[in-house]
Parts: sequence; C-alpha cells; structure tokens
Amino acid sequence: MSRPPFPPFDEQTAAQKVQAAEDAWNTRDPEKVALAYTEDSVWRNRDRHVTGRAEIVRFLTEKWERELDYALRKELWGFRGNRIAVRFQYECHNAEGQWFRSYGNELWEFSEDGLMRRREASINDLPIDESERRIFGPRPESERGRSIPVF
Repeated sequence: MSRPPFPPFDEQTAAQKVQAAEDAWNTRDPEKVALAYTEDSVWRNRDRHVTGRAEIVRFLTEKWERELDYALRKELWGFRGNRIAVRFQYECHNAEGQWFRSYGNELWEFSEDGLMRRREASINDLPIDESERRIFGPRPESERGRSIPVF
C-alpha cells in the first residue's frame, strides 16, 4: 500500500499531505484515518503512546466517543525530506456540553511509500463557550490554504 505524495516533500506536496490529513481526521472514521499510517506506526499523543494501526483505530474510536462534534484545522509549519511539522486547532464538546478548543503541534515522519510512520503530538485544551466557536465542520473549499487563527 502507498499514499502519495511521496517524500522528499516540497512546499506543494507537504501542503497536500497536511490537507489530506485534515480531511481524513474530519471524517471521524478511525478505520479510514488509520490507513494513512504504516502497520507499525508509532505515536505519542499527549501522554499516550500508541503503536500500530490496530491501536490507532482503538485510540481514535475512544477519542471521538469523548470528543463530540469534533472539527479540525491543520496548517503546514515546515518540512524537510520525509518530515513535516504542523500546527493545528480543533473544537469539540464533551457529553456534558462543555466546548473546548485544542491547540497543538505535530511532527510527522513518513516512509518512502508516503505512509506516516511516526507522529508526535503536543496538545493543550482551552474550555470555551459555545458562542466562542469558530470551527464548524470540515474546511470549506473557499478556506483551503488559509492560515488558522493563532488565538
């Protein structure tokens, strides 16, 4: 299995990878998302360590059972060779109705076939009022390629 574009990345292909990841994660479909990772992919997500597609599926299933109405924006931060750095924001609410905006950075490393073999994610959560939301579902075509607000 392979997932173009392939490394080494240039600005255009790195941006394509970032948008593809954003699009996939916004489906909230763990099986679909997991296909972008190598069979033995290694993650650090906050304080959790996840290894392999089966664990990725379990992790994402649990995540989206807790993080309701999840909507994500990612932005290319930098790239070199087979690595990409991303900043992101997402919003979701819990079962009690409390909304959150989560800010973070990810470091990605890809295999030669374009699958992600390593993902390091650092994430901070900010409780917000529903009236403060600014991310409503997947990114519209008209907003693709635009920066996400810093705060």
